[in-house]
Amino acid sequence: MKIEQLYAIFTKNPVICTDSRKIIQGSIFFSLKGENFNGNKYALQAIKNGSSYAIIDEKKYKKNSQTILVNNVLNTLQELATYHRGNLNLPIIGITGTNGKTTSKELINNILKSKLITYATKGNLNNHIGVPLSILEIRKNCDVAIIEMGANHECEINLLCKIAQPNYGVITNIGSAHLEGFKNLAGVIKTKNELYEYIAINKGHLFVNSKDKLLMKLAKGINQTKYGNIGKIDKNIKNNSTFINVKYKNQTIKSNLIGDYQFYNIMLSISIAECFKISLKDIKRNIENYTPKNNRSEIINTKKNKIILDAYNANPSSVSAMLNSFAKHKEKNKLCIIGDMLELGSHSKKEHEKITKLCAKLNLNTFFIGSEFKKINKDAYINKREFIQHIKNQPIKDKTILIKGSRGLCLEKLIDHL
Repeated sequence: MKIEQLYAIFTKNPVICTDSRKIIQGSIFFSLKGENFNGNKYALQAIKNGSSYAIIDEKKYKKNSQTILVNNVLNTLQELATYHRGNLNLPIIGITGTNGKTTSKELINNILKSKLITYATKGNLNNHIGVPLSILEIRKNCDVAIIEMGANHECEINLLCKIAQPNYGVITNIGSAHLEGFKNLAGVIKTKNELYEYIAINKGHLFVNSKDKLLMKLAKGINQTKYGNIGKIDKNIKNNSTFINVKYKNQTIKSNLIGDYQFYNIMLSISIAECFKISLKDIKRNIENYTPKNNRSEIINTKKNKIILDAYNANPSSVSAMLNSFAKHKEKNKLCIIGDMLELGSHSKKEHEKITKLCAKLNLNTFFIGSEFKKINKDAYINKREFIQHIKNQPIKDKTILIKGSRGLCLEKLIDHL
């Protein structure tokens, strides 16, 4: 089936599903494959559950006219999203970076949606499957979309750019992450820069952190707006020292974000909002009413402790930034619980050693959890279950606790015991 024919079907059934257990009536089911599953096996069940059509790539599952056979389901999903993007007459902001891309995306969307019809990537659907699914959710009445782009190997950002076709580009920063796939930092830089290269070729526009020497170098010669050179962290506010406050054009903006490093995420959101003609009054209001969630710098007050939960993701640069910021907090009785940083490959031991030394240098009382930390620190806990047993025997009370670690460790489950 040609992509134009499939697109005609999509216009009448504009909802995509990839899980046969979560079918929406009248949707199109894409039978994606993974290492441990084959979506083709669930095509008929998806139709029984309410899908109008199922896209398959194995002939033996072609049972009726509602099952559409293609060469490759994933490629077809990406092609359909690319075709749909070509029919959308709206600007798309593409955002990538080692840290801060999700927070920045949410901040930008929270401001823009106050005056415009927006779409923003849901959760972290930012890879070769998530981006096409996101593009296919954008409707033609939308004014602007913010699409998050993640990568764990070279050339992935290039692929995502071809699908999303961003008019505006943002790299929040570039640091050590997913080194297992990239091999080294040079690989990370090369891949993130694919967004800048796409914007340059297609005569788009960048938003660039003026204080980031690497990004300024990579962005040289490309149409751009710089941010970060106007505004500053406001140290004079006496409300809650946990949160960062920003002074910008004689306005004090009191955020619900934790850490001085959030300054550039805030300044980026202001820069983009001003580009889209949002007033400073509306910018201030919508930054101040944005509260992080989903394990990203959440403040949780239990009966025993105050917790800063930042356990959605972790890499060397994000952990270092959070530790340095936490060390400056004025609260007494601070405590860190730091979990393994995953997907670092051969760099893992070195990077975990750096974090251990940084905690000592900052004089932070720290518990380490995970097999990677255990390799270099005999006092580390091999897993959260072992740590939970420890705090059952020796309860932690009256502390301000930072919890930071990779998603795979599920450190948010410690909350019930703290």
